[in-house]
Amino acid sequence: MKAKKSKCLLISWILGVVYVLYLIVYLINANASMVETAEAIGAGIATVIVMPHLICTVLAVIFNILGWAMNKRGFALTGAILYTVALVLMPLYFMFVIIQMILSYVGFAKLKTINAANNTAANSVQETN
Repeated sequence: MKAKKSKCLLISWILGVVYVLYLIVYLINANASMVETAEAIGAGIATVIVMPHLICTVLAVIFNILGWAMNKRGFALTGAILYTVALVLMPLYFMFVIIQMILSYVGFAKLKTINAANNTAANSVQETN
């Protein structure tokens, strides 16, 4: 029998991967297109300011994937908390991580019932053998 997985965590990490890729491409293009020295310095400062947000978001995606793949509540909660930290580090970008954060907390809460259902199904399969 195939173990059930959290759909909320799946959606959350997919959206997280898309956002991280967008942010990396945006920062690379913004830094590469600067011609003037002042523009390059401004882009460098902007990159340094956004970097903690990006690092927290990347870590949140990693923990989300682990929580989803392994059905581990601790990883899911860690991912949700890291999305929250990423939101606090860059409040202007809240709209890019708020959905992932909410879905991660919901996925964390639902993993308790998913794991219970998986354990019940595994036990009933063992009893029939």
